[in-house]
Amino acid sequence: MTRRRDEILKEMGLGPVWRLRADGDAAPEEKGTAACVPDTDSAEPSFGNTVHAATRDSSPVTRHPAPVAAPDDRRARIMRMDWSQLKSCVADCTVCPLHEKRTRTVFGVGDEKADWLFVGEGPGADEDAQGEPFVGQAGKLLDNMLAAIRLKRGHDVYIANVVKCRPPGNRNPAPEEARACEPHLQRQIELIQPRLIVALGRVAAVNLLAREASIASLRGQVHQYRGIPLVVTYHPAYLLRNLTDKAKAWADLCFAVDTMKGLQKRVSAAT
Repeated sequence: MTRRRDEILKEMGLGPVWRLRADGDAAPEEKGTAACVPDTDSAEPSFGNTVHAATRDSSPVTRHPAPVAAPDDRRARIMRMDWSQLKSCVADCTVCPLHEKRTRTVFGVGDEKADWLFVGEGPGADEDAQGEPFVGQAGKLLDNMLAAIRLKRGHDVYIANVVKCRPPGNRNPAPEEARACEPHLQRQIELIQPRLIVALGRVAAVNLLAREASIASLRGQVHQYRGIPLVVTYHPAYLLRNLTDKAKAWADLCFAVDTMKGLQKRVSAAT
């Protein structure tokens, strides 16, 4: 039977089957190595951990290095951070090139359990110098916008940006820069758990909503960011250059207030 079996295997192009010899069967000079011996007892070929004669050669075994930590691993670590850990993570971040020319990171500011979250695109020169978002002329306008709807910085309001370092020349953050910083913002939002997000400008809106669209097409609607209602208005810096659109921004703020009232009524009815 053994000879007949060998002939069948030869016709099939399988040849002799090889298996790892147990450590106790290894020759004295082969102890600790993976010695292979022909398996003449098997009735059929195995395709598990055996090695066939047709594939054996003297080539060295390739040793692949351990995989580098994937971006998902970094995100997972950030998603477990508390406020203190997250602030340290942002302060020490060197993932994207924006860190090379920053004066300081701009983490965010305000009530860490706020119902209202306002998100801009990135720090400007004044923010980079002081480490706080919206502190220049655009910041003064934002404070006036908040006051117009009876809100105040730091009181039931949190303010943050898509990226935490200033893009050179106050340009828009590049997509890869926004992606690198996105886990920081996502974790901030998870820790705050706001009832409503207000995206200030197109850059903030398209990054939070993860889709390309014009600001005109996004205004006047309630969108969703991971289950949190989100509305869109103009960035204060844009309004400083385009005064005629302040009326549209006021309409957006009124829409945001009505949206928040609806959310509060819904919570009250549920309790």
